[in-house]
Amino acid sequence: MRGVTGRLMLLDTASLYFRAYFGVPDSVKAPDGTPVNAVRGLLDFIDRLVRDHRPDALVACMDADWRPQWRVELIPSYKAHRVAEEHAAGPDEEEVPDTLSPQVPVIESVLDALGIARVGVEGYEADDVIGTFTARAKGPVDIVTGDRDLYQLVDDERGVRVLYPLKGVGTLQLTDEAWLREKYGVDGRGYADLALLRGDPSDGLPGVPGIGEKTAAKLLAEFGDLAGIMAAVDDPKAKLTPSQRKRLDESRPYVAVAPRVVRVAHDVPLPDVDTTLPHTPRDAAGLDELAMRWGLGGSLQRLLVTLGA
Repeated sequence: MRGVTGRLMLLDTASLYFRAYFGVPDSVKAPDGTPVNAVRGLLDFIDRLVRDHRPDALVACMDADWRPQWRVELIPSYKAHRVAEEHAAGPDEEEVPDTLSPQVPVIESVLDALGIARVGVEGYEADDVIGTFTARAKGPVDIVTGDRDLYQLVDDERGVRVLYPLKGVGTLQLTDEAWLREKYGVDGRGYADLALLRGDPSDGLPGVPGIGEKTAAKLLAEFGDLAGIMAAVDDPKAKLTPSQRKRLDESRPYVAVAPRVVRVAHDVPLPDVDTTLPHTPRDAAGLDELAMRWGLGGSLQRLLVTLGA
């Protein structure tokens, strides 16, 4: 991970281009009539993020596999409801709006021509790439995502925070440990255990029946972590209601495998990339061609000015 001496910004790229797609009208089109709302919206997002937060390094983290088989083998329902088409030989296809799919290769080409590091690793989600970059970072880290799963990486001591878009990226919720404790009663380390117990229908995680968010937070406050809670199930003196004890006991098979599914990986084999924020495009001629073909106009020009400043 060359070039990271200061603040590193990690983009959960798919999360941001989905938001751009739904936030920018599909009347924003290329000269040939192809919608480019996600492309231009993402460029506007990156421009605003760089202007407001001035990272020294920037990585667009990608989903090389949005539903890794190793997670599915542990919990078969993992993201199952979002599968558009199954493939025996490779990653399943995710259900994506018809006019968004063709924009993703354009986004990738533009990022590459700009010289913004773009990293996806086969067999892993963008969350895992983000987790590994965060683990290796020497300085502060800003993670930009609309996915609350990444709250588990928040660490005040290391200067790791999540910038969660509330409206575009002009209004961001700066998520640190104080915010997490206020909202959920846990710190970053405890958030994965909370999510695991509570479950998450959007990811196909069943959770422990009858254990909602508030109960999960209370149990974590009482027993420290997931291991402490499960140890309490075996301790007749522990302060668990009969119902909680029964449900946790019955959920042992889920609790045994869920941590590996819910917690992001920290050991992804990352390629050796230069993550330094580019000040001039890596491929100026290629970028001009992309700008003309896709009508990237003011969105690209504003970002180029910001990068060059």
